[in-house]
Amino acid sequence: MTARRVLGACAALMVGALTLTACGGSANAKNDDGKGGKDSAKTSTAKIVISAKDGSSGASINTTGVRVSDGTLTDVKMTVAGTGQAVQGSLSADGSSWKPKEQLERGTKYEISATAKDANGKTAAANSIFTTVSSANSFIGTYTPDNGTTVGVGMPVSFTFDKAISDTKAVQSHITVTSSSGQQVLGHWFGAQRLDFRPQEYWKAGSKVTMKIDLDGVQGANGVYGVQKKTVTFTIGRSQVSTVDVNTQTMTVARDGKTLKTVPISSGSPQHTTYNGQMVISEKFTQTRMNSQTVGLGGEYNIPDVPHAMRLTQSGTFIHGNYWYSKSNPPFGRTGTSHGCVGLADVQGAQGDTSAKWFYDNSLIGDVVIVKNSPDKTVAPDNGLNGWNMSWSEWGAGSAA
Repeated sequence: MTARRVLGACAALMVGALTLTACGGSANAKNDDGKGGKDSAKTSTAKIVISAKDGSSGASINTTGVRVSDGTLTDVKMTVAGTGQAVQGSLSADGSSWKPKEQLERGTKYEISATAKDANGKTAAANSIFTTVSSANSFIGTYTPDNGTTVGVGMPVSFTFDKAISDTKAVQSHITVTSSSGQQVLGHWFGAQRLDFRPQEYWKAGSKVTMKIDLDGVQGANGVYGVQKKTVTFTIGRSQVSTVDVNTQTMTVARDGKTLKTVPISSGSPQHTTYNGQMVISEKFTQTRMNSQTVGLGGEYNIPDVPHAMRLTQSGTFIHGNYWYSKSNPPFGRTGTSHGCVGLADVQGAQGDTSAKWFYDNSLIGDVVIVKNSPDKTVAPDNGLNGWNMSWSEWGAGSAA
């Protein structure tokens, strides 16, 4: 599957003030006469704020940290409560704030103790014991494509959430996707756990796409809150759209609008036809196992080393190499023989100068493969990353923003 990574980064601190303690750990400072009266001249002016209040639960795993005003932090210690395991953190250059170096764990109790000094060298201290938001009370969205990748022009942004989202408007409004091309980008919900984004037409080649996720603390369902905060950027590569014509059993590969190559293929057989429509390459495998039982068929095939396989649908449609064809009667360019996939001539072991290897080497995740003239129906928009099979008006109708 396409690598999907859970998002998480540090952000600005939320403010939740704690009662400050004076030097020595007592909430009451004593003046020189020892009578315990408050003497402002003996009290530090430094004010420490730990973002997670003492005794709180549901603290952010991204924005927990420490700030000080009218002073400089001199020491901050953060540990996992109970075990004493240290949490590494970093102090700002001016000593005004501290934050953990990495995202905190969900559903974990932590302890922070901090000290600071004011301009006169007087010390203030604060501490907090708190618990971060639990897995049961939070949601995570895995996403594709990954940060820093280069993808084809058909690649949508796709989120899959680990819990059903009832407030789709709140969640969608805290995810923004923009392109350097200036193309309008809209979101579309496929059910309660999947949200995709795309422009009206394929992305412009060479453009930069930025996805800003600001879900930390956003309520997605009753008592369930987001925990993610990150900016993801990826690049759209050259434009490559390949068209499979079932009538001629050929595939024409167009690069930046010009025909690069036409290769013979073998589509689905009359009993197992290939979907029509626009399909996006979502995964690439130099070799992979294909077992007919995993796609709801009987024991028709179980091939452990299918070469140069690229996924087109979640239900099991691939474009891949075929080395098990009849050498005395090759089907490529002549007839459909597969169980719904698009096959290209190949050799066992994924080596050699073959049509399948050439297409694999020249394809990106996110490239488009269009199938036409098949007797089958058009692929469902949510079967893989194939929302291009919806009209722009249909796509927009599924937006909650």
